[in-house]
Amino acid sequence: MALEAVAGRGVEGTAGVDGRPKPPMQVGAFSTPLDPLWRWRIVNYAGETIEESRETFPTIASAVEDGSKRLRQMNVVDNSVPFQPHRSTRHLRVP
Repeated sequence: MALEAVAGRGVEGTAGVDGRPKPPMQVGAFSTPLDPLWRWRIVNYAGETIEESRETFPTIASAVEDGSKRLRQMNVVDNSVPFQPHRSTRHLRVP
């Protein structure tokens, strides 16, 4: 999946947990072997799909452009918490 960060689309200026600005939502474009045309997908900071296009596009650039326009129309704020793939193993070390 190709991703393009879309900065300043409803998240600029919002502070994350440590006071830094949160990363923006992303617009990705994807195709499958069964359907070589491109579709866009809007994904939040936690990796959850927010919206996906039903329309298909001949190029990755046209899919990302249309998805970016849709993200601007949505004007949403991403309040998600990123998934933490690392888990403490302390429970394995303590008798």
